[in-house]
Amino acid sequence: MSTQRMNIQEIDPKAYQPMFAMEKYIHSGTLGEDLLALVKIRASQLNGCAYCLDMHGREAREAGVDNRRLDVLAGWHEAPALYSDREQAALALAEAVTLISHGGVSDALWAQVKAAFTEAEVPVLLMAISAINVWNRLAVSTHQDLPELPAE
Repeated sequence: MSTQRMNIQEIDPKAYQPMFAMEKYIHSGTLGEDLLALVKIRASQLNGCAYCLDMHGREAREAGVDNRRLDVLAGWHEAPALYSDREQAALALAEAVTLISHGGVSDALWAQVKAAFTEAEVPVLLMAISAINVWNRLAVSTHQDLPELPAE
């Protein structure tokens, strides 16, 4: 039984076109699919988006992210040895931007991000974090159904 409120793609296929363009931009950069998946999962955990957690968990595994790192991701602060400095900076920024009303992005965090990423990578990272937050809000608002998994 579906609990989905609406299917935006069916109602207005053009509605997602700007988001697809943003995703193309994000994935054409040098951040790496593994880092992007971690960022998308962390934001989706904070936003409670089951659809995106399901999708990006599968993408993370396909990108070679170890299951242990995925299992511990919600508590990454407690297991820094599992995550590179670059990943820690990206995860911290994902949390700060996702929870922007809780104090914004501190100067110390901004310095951490600038130390871990090139100047050209920072906008891509910010757009990735912004995009996943839009996707989360659309999926949670509409109660987007999880996709059917292929039979094994």
